[in-house]
Amino acid sequence: MTRETTKTGGEKDILRASLDRHREAVVWKTEGLDGERLREPVTDSGTSLLGLVKHLAAVEYGWFCLPFGRETEPLPFDDDDENADLRVEPHESPEDVLAFYGRARAAADEVIAGLDLDATGTSWRGETVSLRWVLVHMIEETARHAGHMDIVRELIDGATGDHRREA
Repeated sequence: MTRETTKTGGEKDILRASLDRHREAVVWKTEGLDGERLREPVTDSGTSLLGLVKHLAAVEYGWFCLPFGRETEPLPFDDDDENADLRVEPHESPEDVLAFYGRARAAADEVIAGLDLDATGTSWRGETVSLRWVLVHMIEETARHAGHMDIVRELIDGATGDHRREA
């Protein structure tokens, strides 16, 4: 079940809990489906559950690690193909993509734990960004795509919601 966000505490704790809530919904949306269903494009643009997970992994690394000088693994961005990070290649298994997301989350969590909210870095666009802004941006990004995943999952098998329902 997706946990409740903390309603008291420090700003960083509240932001982190909100991000984690949406991250967990993303993972939950993939549960119980085989690789074929996870790769299934259900929109004309080719949106799939696994593609959205891959994208979110790439942007976790891209927003939390790169601006603050942290190492990343190779990222699926391509200047000549704006949708490269949304496409799951034939050699990439669901387990590979979900593990990529797990590693990206762990790397992002290290940055969050190690920096103050006012710490600044430089985005790939050359803009100065604070950790606070990155956290808010990634809450927005993750929630947006978790909503997409809710619709995609409903189209695949009728499952809806942002957390497991108690039986």
